[in-house]
Amino acid sequence: MQHPAVPELSHTHTRPIHWVATATALAGVVALSSVLQPDAATAAQTPGWAAAAGPKTAPAHIAPPDPAAVAFPLECGPVEAVVQKKASGDLDGDGRPETVAVVHCDAPMGTPPDGVYVITRDHGGGKPRVVATLVDPEERRTATELSVRDGLVRATLLGYSTPDVPSCCPDVTDDVKWQWKNGTFVSDTPSRARSV
Repeated sequence: MQHPAVPELSHTHTRPIHWVATATALAGVVALSSVLQPDAATAAQTPGWAAAAGPKTAPAHIAPPDPAAVAFPLECGPVEAVVQKKASGDLDGDGRPETVAVVHCDAPMGTPPDGVYVITRDHGGGKPRVVATLVDPEERRTATELSVRDGLVRATLLGYSTPDVPSCCPDVTDDVKWQWKNGTFVSDTPSRARSV
């Protein structure tokens, strides 16, 4: 029989007391980790961190104005005005979102013309109100697409080449965009109107 080169060490053999000590230490670590949890993760910055980082560059999230709370400048007679489409975004760069709404009278027949309106809310968060009309219903146009991105309002509008074209059958399509410039919404001139 050959003897090992290293003598047998007594602490390399496990005994029941070793298992009890290991289990007790592990239970202590688990218990301590459940007490010492980090704060819950949120998208908002904590006040201490914000103060250390300097001034805020963006305001807290503000909900866009709700078109359901607005009286639109439409004469609908016995029927109500209906918000057909809406899109929101910061159009004037003040950090507060505006809402663009496509609205028409809820006529029982035909295709009523749309109005396209910009809705905002005062700095104090007051009641939403219409601040601009991008498309007047008297223009006899219908908005089929609406989006707000990068400060631009984009819409696809159906219209008529002459007053003789029946209301059922718009024959002109324009892709239009508006941008806030010098205190007003400026529309680009469509490069060309497409026939439907």
